[in-house]
Amino acid sequence: QVQVVESGGGLVQPGGSLRLSCAVSGNIFRISYMAWYRQTPGKERELVAVILSGGRTDYADSVKGRFTISRENAKNTVYLQMDSLKIEDTAVYYCSVRGLDRQAYELDHWGQGMQVTVSS
Repeated sequence: QVQVVESGGGLVQPGGSLRLSCAVSGNIFRISYMAWYRQTPGKERELVAVILSGGRTDYADSVKGRFTISRENAKNTVYLQMDSLKIEDTAVYYCSVRGLDRQAYELDHWGQGMQVTVSS
């Protein structure tokens, strides 16, 4: 069993900041990446930011320069610092992690998702 627990979502005004956290626990090994996705009604889930095991990061063009992904390896926790938030950042945000199970199969695990609403 792998648990992916997200926290930090909520309501914020345009121009404000939020910090999302995602803690991963359970039978998962050699995590290859941790990532944040988001989804709005009627649209496909999109990748927001990803951090690889070696520390390399990548971002969607729409959030570059405003969002920062980071990782605390000792706690298997990933963060998403979101600054200069815009109304169009409103979405359900999901944490995703890819790693190996005890049989060495590579699997993706997802959090339950949490709402981020940017509104005045």
